[in-house]
Amino acid sequence: MDWQQSVSLGIVGITAAVLLRSKMKPRKFSLERDTHCGCSSASQDTPKSSIVYRARKGERPQIVIKMK
Repeated sequence: MDWQQSVSLGIVGITAAVLLRSKMKPRKFSLERDTHCGCSSASQDTPKSSIVYRARKGERPQIVIKMK
């Protein structure tokens, strides 16, 4: 085996080991990834508002803002 082949096999082996290690290692908690929005559950105490758009054919469009 030539020295270039051994070096390239070493690089491939090291890369495979690093990739396998990153797959096996448990991931840290990420608020954005685990809750899918990045919102904390503590902010649920704040009042929520919603905006409703209504538009029907032949009628005037309406925008309703609800504050809870």
